[in-house]
Amino acid sequence: MMLRRVAHSAKDTATLVLARSHCCNPRLNFLSSRPEITNGTFLFHSTYTTDIKSRGENKKTIEDLHRLSVDIKKIRRVKEWVLFQEVTYVPEISSFLRGMGADEPAIAGILERCPEAILCSPAEVNCQRALWQLVCPKENQLIKLIEQFPDSFFTTGHHENQKANILLFQELGIKNNIITRFLTSAPNIFHNPAEKNKHMIETLQRNYLSLGGSDANMKIWILKLLSQNPFILLGTSSAIQENLEFLRKSDFTGHEVLQLLSKLKGFIFQLTPSTMQKSMLFSKNVFKCSDQEFKQLVLKCPALLYYSVPILEERLEGLLKEGVSIAQIRETPTVLELTTQIVQYRIKKLSALGYSIKSGNLENLNGTKKDFEASYGSILLIFLVLISLSAWPLASVAFQLHHCTVCGSA
Repeated sequence: MMLRRVAHSAKDTATLVLARSHCCNPRLNFLSSRPEITNGTFLFHSTYTTDIKSRGENKKTIEDLHRLSVDIKKIRRVKEWVLFQEVTYVPEISSFLRGMGADEPAIAGILERCPEAILCSPAEVNCQRALWQLVCPKENQLIKLIEQFPDSFFTTGHHENQKANILLFQELGIKNNIITRFLTSAPNIFHNPAEKNKHMIETLQRNYLSLGGSDANMKIWILKLLSQNPFILLGTSSAIQENLEFLRKSDFTGHEVLQLLSKLKGFIFQLTPSTMQKSMLFSKNVFKCSDQEFKQLVLKCPALLYYSVPILEERLEGLLKEGVSIAQIRETPTVLELTTQIVQYRIKKLSALGYSIKSGNLENLNGTKKDFEASYGSILLIFLVLISLSAWPLASVAFQLHHCTVCGSA
């Protein structure tokens, strides 16, 4: 395959794993005072298979969970180690949740999804509740958050860091509902010392100004960037500097770099100059374009910079197998933001209406699910109107469909 020859020199590139996939599943951090826990992380080595498992499940824990109609089999399948712990707080946690307004089915659901909750002491969960109420004071709203994100709430510990970071974000001007979203979707950023997060924010602000941003817009820019991708704070200032310097050396102006940062929602800081360079070389060889032409393609579709070579190769080959040409992809490169499975599904739906992707416009494949459904609905309407007119032969209907473009960009 042509694309495989182009990518031969870059085949050793590891598929990029988004920072969100690393960070959205926080490790549990319970207090190290318990014998089974060291440095905030449960031990999963031989201690579990010998000392802990040899003594069997905690019968009282099982009985307490049964009384709450918790599906014990589900816990055994996923996190059976919780059932072997000597000290648990099932009645205390259920009472805590009930006191906040959770009913019995909700309590059972929380404990099935996050059985580690029963290892948190009443003091820990009360401290956690006080912290979360700094940004979500109403208990009826807070219990709904706990029901939705029990893992985040019951990731206890780091209380001083959590409180200091909440205050830091509030002082920065981030609204409480956004900070609440941080707590539920990115709890790890609250484990950092507040000074580290503050240093990262100052680094971002300093670079924003050096790239040509204005003092007047800086606060709005940083708030938007953090709200889109709080995981930036888990990185390092040196990584930020290296990536921005690489882009400047690749002839992107300061304004263009800011444009890329905005479009990529800060995820560019999870990349490395090496992976970006390999992706750029691969794409330039595929599209056979000059450096200036490629730069315009990247500004139009930052995915060419962001996705690793194996991902780009897979998506390009998927499009080529559907009969799409390189020229069409170059004209609408944003189609590479879609997975191969999504592209195949959308092409199949359009083909059922007689729309030929080979001669049609790739813009009709683009966009979110909502965008595509709107596009598909418009094409379907055109199809139905045309065939309802007896004077229009089917060939003419097909011609009209092949040349219509109704979908906006994502």
